[in-house]
Amino acid sequence: MTERSPEHPDVPDVPDVVVRHQDDPATLVRLCDRYFPDELGIGFAVEVSAAGLHARIDSVETWVWDLDSLDDFLGRLAGDFRGWEGERTWSTNHLALRASFKSGGHVFLTWTLTPWMTRDDGWETSVTTVLEAGEGMSALAADLREFLTPRAAARG
Repeated sequence: MTERSPEHPDVPDVPDVVVRHQDDPATLVRLCDRYFPDELGIGFAVEVSAAGLHARIDSVETWVWDLDSLDDFLGRLAGDFRGWEGERTWSTNHLALRASFKSGGHVFLTWTLTPWMTRDDGWETSVTTVLEAGEGMSALAADLREFLTPRAAARG
């Protein structure tokens, strides 16, 4: 799941996290270009791609005071590999994630980008990726934990 950033191919501490739809590899979400607005936050860009669509938001940010981190949210989903009822959600300033469990042991993750929260002329787009509930979700949670850990970015 983790791929090297094309912007930083020689820097091992700047991994991208790429989530591909298991049945359609052209449909993907890429978390990349990690940065640190200060010692209490972590920021990154999110790109989504699908047939006829490419969108990017450069300033998704999470903070230590957020009640739920993205990697913890995905870790809980991975832990519930036998499934759950309904939809689970996570969100921050420009990114929202909805997760649902479907028959056959698959998790549908719908990633929604919203660049402007208050503008009337804003846009929103969503891409859905499908992963295996067990190994696929566990690998994604581990990759995101590494990506979102400031220590990983400070090594070297």
